[in-house]
Amino acid sequence: MIANTDEARTGYRNVWVVAEVLGGQIQKVTYELLGAARSLANDRACEVWCVVMGHGLDGQIEPLFHGGADVVLAVDEPRFAEFVDEDMASVLVRFVDTHKPEIVLCGATTRGRALIPRVAVAANCGLTADCTGLSIDPENGDLLQTRPAFGGNIMATIRCSNHRPQMATVRPRVMNALPADTGRTGRVIREQLLESEKSTLKKVVEIFQDTENAINLADARFIIAGGRGVKGPEGFQLLKRLAERVNGAVGASRAAVDSGWVPYNHQVGQTGQTVQAMVYVACGISGQIQHLVGMQSCDYIIAIDKDPDTPLMQLADVAIVGDLFEVLPEIVREIPRT
Repeated sequence: MIANTDEARTGYRNVWVVAEVLGGQIQKVTYELLGAARSLANDRACEVWCVVMGHGLDGQIEPLFHGGADVVLAVDEPRFAEFVDEDMASVLVRFVDTHKPEIVLCGATTRGRALIPRVAVAANCGLTADCTGLSIDPENGDLLQTRPAFGGNIMATIRCSNHRPQMATVRPRVMNALPADTGRTGRVIREQLLESEKSTLKKVVEIFQDTENAINLADARFIIAGGRGVKGPEGFQLLKRLAERVNGAVGASRAAVDSGWVPYNHQVGQTGQTVQAMVYVACGISGQIQHLVGMQSCDYIIAIDKDPDTPLMQLADVAIVGDLFEVLPEIVREIPRT
């Protein structure tokens, strides 16, 4: 049964961010979400709360205030030294029941995608996944959640009017963190994991990270990406030479990955990585919306293509009409070796 809309809104207030903690450190996506939450909270004339669950959190709470939080709800628990989604979901559901947030945001990361759906089901509320835009409806205060839909062919705006809280996961590197304001402070609410919230369903035995094939697109300042126009693996060797000259990374469109020219961990876009590079050079990429949602937040976009009318050529700050196999070698020759 769908609750009456007015009844569903009663008593719910504030915008929450669920912090991502990895290896004992609060991750960058948390600060990106705090920036988005601050804007939403200003529109709703309410506070930003940040929920952080981990172990050894001393020294990591103050930066959350600097990043936009007004209240930090902290659970410093040895069991949370590792990610235990069942326990964390139980804690978060209790917090939602007790404090009644209007909006809950979490990163659309592997951990966020495991945690928040559990909370949404238990809290009987809606959840919009993989958002790339958030805003407030000025007429009724609903959270407007924008995400790619129908395979990325359109951008849909979704609202959850009948239940609170409104929950959304947000893709990393599509929102901007606020400049750190070291003069900001706030209040801390310290909570504990209750015995009844400890799950016995599973136990973390070992954690390992595959670094052999890791591609650091997320933190790259320069990305040189190739699409169907690169024509094959050999073309990506040309992109790699340019990337090496500028200490950058090589990205790819889904078409190039699906063709087997480069591994999946190079893929930028809706089903790949979202990036915020200082410079993004797109070579032979038409720019379907699935790719654009993954790189449109880059500071400076350069596109190289024979066709001047592709979506990416229209989006680019600089569009070079030409054969990338002629243009790129000239660019490489102009850049001195370091």
